[in-house]
Amino acid sequence: MRSETHYIQGATMRSIAVYCGSKMGHHPAFEQGARDLGQCLAQQGIRLVYGGGNVGLMGAVASQALAAGGEVVGVMPQALKDREIAHTGLSELIVVPDIHQRKQAMADLADGFIAMPGGAGTLEEIFEVWTWGQLGYHGKPCAFYNVNGYFDTLLAFVDQMVSAGFMSGEYREMLTISADPARIVSAFEDYQPPRKKWS
Repeated sequence: MRSETHYIQGATMRSIAVYCGSKMGHHPAFEQGARDLGQCLAQQGIRLVYGGGNVGLMGAVASQALAAGGEVVGVMPQALKDREIAHTGLSELIVVPDIHQRKQAMADLADGFIAMPGGAGTLEEIFEVWTWGQLGYHGKPCAFYNVNGYFDTLLAFVDQMVSAGFMSGEYREMLTISADPARIVSAFEDYQPPRKKWS
């Protein structure tokens, strides 16, 4: 079992983990959204924690944050670093043995979590930390950065989980949903975690 950590409501965001695609996607709004998020985090003095790659939206958000003077920490499994896809200009690159330790390290380093458009890996990462929050393993906020309406159908399915009786509405309300990075950061600073599941 993971050790419990708690987020203090009204605390200043120091680090945010961003989960996003290793591809750019077919619409230019996705790359622009990544750059907007990187710029926003840097301007607000928030350290970006991400998967360490220099490809796709991962590379775009990191490069923009660095260009804007921000601090960027990448966390990458050794096997991926060996394939030479690591970003070479990061403030820090943490190399870990495997994907499981990557996810735990990112969760430990971050005060909040944002999912950008991406594939199965992106969804797996944000759903895991959201589940940990429901179980009370941490009290940190989670968000879907809904660039170009990318997550609309997924969020409709999340609503179906609630309406079908498989999830409490308070856990749906844990999520911040916005296409505006500044609104996500603002919501994170006011976040109050729900009661722990099964408490």
